[in-house]
Amino acid sequence: MWEDLEERVLCCAEYIVQTGCTVRACSAHFSISKSTVHKDMTERLPQIDKALYAEVRAILDKNLSERHIRGGNATRKKYELKKRIAAHAAGLHGDTVNLSPQADSFADSAF
Repeated sequence: MWEDLEERVLCCAEYIVQTGCTVRACSAHFSISKSTVHKDMTERLPQIDKALYAEVRAILDKNLSERHIRGGNATRKKYELKKRIAAHAAGLHGDTVNLSPQADSFADSAF
């Protein structure tokens, strides 16, 4: 798919800078492994473009520092949805229970 290794590295780096996405999201977007994206961003990119590497490194560090918060929010949503489903099945809240995970009012806008 990629004609040139350098082209792949630069495309991934520019995508991360534009979107602020995680390594996982970048790998899914380009259909390559997380290991490849990580190696491209941490080992190959500094040799190709140091300025772009500095931008990508800042985003990767930010994502790393927020990782535990994202995981906690995902776990909380999982168990709240499970609780809603159980309450609905038990008939405790009638037929008006919204089982959609989007019904939550969590502060996800910070991420």
